[in-house]
Amino acid sequence: MTDQIEDLHFETKQMKLPSPRPSRPEGSSGGPSVAVIVLMACIPVGVVLALLAMFFTGAFAQLLSDPGLVVTRGFPMVSAVFDGSAAVTIGLLVLSAVVLPGQKKDPRSASFSQWYATKWAVWSGLVWLVSAVASLMFQAATSLSVGFTTTTFRSQFFFVAFQLEIGQTWLVTIGCIAVALVILLSTKNVSWLATAAVFALFALLPLSLSGHSAGTDEHVNAVNSLAMHLVGVTVWMGGLIAVILLRKKAGKHLATVVSRYSTLAIWAFAFVAFSGVINASLRLTGPADLFTTNYGLLITVKSLILIGLGVAGYLQRRSIIPRLVREPTRSRAFVRLAVSEVVFMSIAMGLSVALSKSAPPVPQTADADTRSGLIGFPYPKPVTLERFLFGFHPDYMFIAIALIMAGLYIVGVVKLRRRGDTWSWGRTVPWLFGCFGLFFATSGGPSVYGAVNFSTHMIQHMVLMMYVPPLLVLGAPILLALRTLPKRRDNSRGPREWLLILTHSRYATFITNPVVAAVIFAGSLVAFYWTGWFQASLQTHPGHLIMEIHFLLAGYVFFFVLIGVDPGPKRPPYPLRLILLMATLAFHAFFGLALMSGTDILAVDWWHALGKTNYQELLNDQHTGGAIAWGAGEFPTVLIALMVVRQWVRTDERIAKRYDRKADNDEDAELRAYNEHLQQMATPRRREPLE
Repeated sequence: MTDQIEDLHFETKQMKLPSPRPSRPEGSSGGPSVAVIVLMACIPVGVVLALLAMFFTGAFAQLLSDPGLVVTRGFPMVSAVFDGSAAVTIGLLVLSAVVLPGQKKDPRSASFSQWYATKWAVWSGLVWLVSAVASLMFQAATSLSVGFTTTTFRSQFFFVAFQLEIGQTWLVTIGCIAVALVILLSTKNVSWLATAAVFALFALLPLSLSGHSAGTDEHVNAVNSLAMHLVGVTVWMGGLIAVILLRKKAGKHLATVVSRYSTLAIWAFAFVAFSGVINASLRLTGPADLFTTNYGLLITVKSLILIGLGVAGYLQRRSIIPRLVREPTRSRAFVRLAVSEVVFMSIAMGLSVALSKSAPPVPQTADADTRSGLIGFPYPKPVTLERFLFGFHPDYMFIAIALIMAGLYIVGVVKLRRRGDTWSWGRTVPWLFGCFGLFFATSGGPSVYGAVNFSTHMIQHMVLMMYVPPLLVLGAPILLALRTLPKRRDNSRGPREWLLILTHSRYATFITNPVVAAVIFAGSLVAFYWTGWFQASLQTHPGHLIMEIHFLLAGYVFFFVLIGVDPGPKRPPYPLRLILLMATLAFHAFFGLALMSGTDILAVDWWHALGKTNYQELLNDQHTGGAIAWGAGEFPTVLIALMVVRQWVRTDERIAKRYDRKADNDEDAELRAYNEHLQQMATPRRREPLE
């Protein structure tokens, strides 16, 4: 049955998403195929390997206290089920959102193959949700060092879940999974299915705060790299499982589906490899540990599996996909290779569970220097201009983001030029400078000293909010992407289609409303500094990461409204833009003055923890930060005002030229009609004689 016939059948019956029940996607006899049986066996294989690997590393013997055999052995088993079901759920949802073909009659609703993917995702999501709740219980029992049947567990469980950070992270994960499931059970709208995929991916991020990631030296890179690793692994492994399960539903589109997944797999492979190297460097004393310690040997095995999977992916792109293009119905070779890859991925996932429960060679404890332990890296020397300009401590995630942004932009420009189109250097240069600004703000001096002094923190804030966003906006990345990304022909939604949907969505219209954009941009200053958010950004990694992303996006949206040339919601008239800019500048000045005249120390507990107890020195530094906020905001504001005026003049010139060309083509018909109208008005009407 072709996909078109399936779509027609699906639409004609107006099927609603039923309560999930096991389906038989394979075989005509009603029984599961060999591929499905092997896939189902991957989770128990991963569980067994996780337990064996933990015995190998001595993880069970390293426990400070014994909460009981059920907890110590059950936790890694539940973790393996959690990881496997998370990968399957996310893989199915990602494929339905960006890979599988859509339907022609109503592109907003899921096609049969997309709906079928969500049907599987509901079942795997339910397993994921149950395993997440079980993981929270095992985590609480481990933290309390007691069994499930004890009075201590029953009385202290809710304290661990709601009061301790480790419990709160699991609650956030459980909440995100639950939201994704509610969406899947409520609608078959493709946009909402993509929203469910976003919630499912977000459910992974809090988990990076557990294990060996948080509260240690280099906790920023540890947390960020683990988050990248989790996302990469789940999309890679889950996407491949989804392709195997849905290969018959894809029909003649199978080669296209595999090709699109292969592109996702390349990015996922890069994420996994990059984050794996960072994680290993933080937990091993050197390369020798890879062969002389049990922990390192497991990492070596994982690395070999990763290399082998990379080779398999290359073979898939080189020979399997071309063969599917020629003969879409002959997928046996692809299935054999894909199932083999999933088996090795499950082995690597089992080893990952064991590594997360085992102690690495490098002790995962904070630095003996309290100040270094608080900021997560060696405490810097007192700030000077030279140290601020050339100071460096890498935030590998933002380094990767900046490099990817710059690299993709350059690739797009080169692609345009090769086909004979032009792209202004006046857009390329600002974009590259914006990428460098992002790198400097997150890995240079502003990042090194951002948590050490209020004044240097304010510089980081201003760079992220006032300097980087307008440079990125001037680069017109959306316009470049729309001119270079290929257009899908099967009603599926690729990067180009999602970009168009997002830029013209009601949310984009709301967020780019000039009043809303200005309130978010200016109001964030009050919400950040005069609430607990500022201190949370200094004390916790999630607070700091949210601060960086929020101020970057708030600045981008605001300057997008003022000087953006990308397609999107209608922008306000130029006079209103200037008024908006001046009003925001005035608020910014009042914010700086408030800091300069204030007498209360913001985030005083943090500065005291760093050993800074001199009230007057802290107040003087805060006043300096206020002066920086005032002065640093004026320079880009003046430039933005000049750009708005320049765009206004150029727009009037273009309108005048269009009018002149129209007049030349129709021999000034509009002017002649206007003159005739005036002449008619000036000519007195002749009165008819009365009879």
